Amino acid sequence: MSAEHRRYLSRLRRKNRLVLITRLLLLAALIALWECAGRLGLCDPFIVSSPARVLETIGGLYAANDLFPHILTTFSETAAGFLSGTAIGVGIAVLLWFCPFAERVLDPYLVVLNALPKIALGPILIVWVGAGAEAIIVMALLVSTVVTVMTVLSGFMETPPGLMRLMRTLGASRTQTFIKAVLPSSVPTIMSALKISVGMSWVGVIVGEYLVSKRGLGYLIVYGGQVFKLDLVMASIVILCALAAVMYYAVAAFEKRINRRFGR
Repeated sequence: MSAEHRRYLSRLRRKNRLVLITRLLLLAALIALWECAGRLGLCDPFIVSSPARVLETIGGLYAANDLFPHILTTFSETAAGFLSGTAIGVGIAVLLWFCPFAERVLDPYLVVLNALPKIALGPILIVWVGAGAEAIIVMALLVSTVVTVMTVLSGFMETPPGLMRLMRTLGASRTQTFIKAVLPSSVPTIMSALKISVGMSWVGVIVGEYLVSKRGLGYLIVYGGQVFKLDLVMASIVILCALAAVMYYAVAAFEKRINRRFGR
C-alpha cells in the first residue's frame, strides 16, 4: 500500500468518525432540547412528554414485566413479515423477468396494489386469517411485498444494455444471462429494496396491531392514546425508533458483506 493510499484511508476514517460524532451530538442536542422545553414551560409535558418521563415509563413497563413481551411480539411479527415479504417479492420479480409477457400484463395491477392503502384490507384479513398474529404478519407481508417486487424488477430491467448485448452475442441462455449479468448488476437495487422493505414492514405491523393486537408496541400506542397516557405513547414510539434502527443497520451490515462479495 502506497503512502498516498494510506493517507487517503486515514482521511476517510476521520470523516467517518466525524459523521458519527456529529450524529451523536445532534441526537443529544435534540434530547436535551426536548427535556428543557418541558421543564421551562415552553411546551406542555403532558402532551409532548419528555425524555425523563419516557425513561420513567419504560422503567415502569420493565418493573411490571411488560416491556420485553411487547417488544418481542412486535419485533417477531416485523421480522416474519420482512423476511417473508422480501423472499416472496424477490421471487415474483425474478419470475416476471423470466416472463416478459406476464410482466407487461401485470404491471398496471402492481401499480394499483402499490397505491392501495393496505389498511383498507384489514377487516378482510381478520376474516380470512383470524384476529391474531397471523393477520398482523400478513398485513406486513402485503405492505412490503409489492414495493419489493416493483423495486427489484425495476433493477432487473435497468441492466446495462451493452451487457445484455454481450451476453446475447456470447450465446448465453436467459438463465445464464440472469445469473451472470442481471443479478450482479442489480445488487445495489436489491439492497435498496431491503432497506425500504424494513420500514414498510414496521408500518404494516403497527397498522395490524392497531386493528387486532392485544400485545405489542402498536397496542401500547393505541391504549395509551385511548386513556390519555401520552407518556406511554411516546415511550412506545421511542422504542420503535430504536428497533427500526437496529433492523436497518443489520440490513446495512448485510449490504456491506454483499458488496465485498461482488467487489463493490
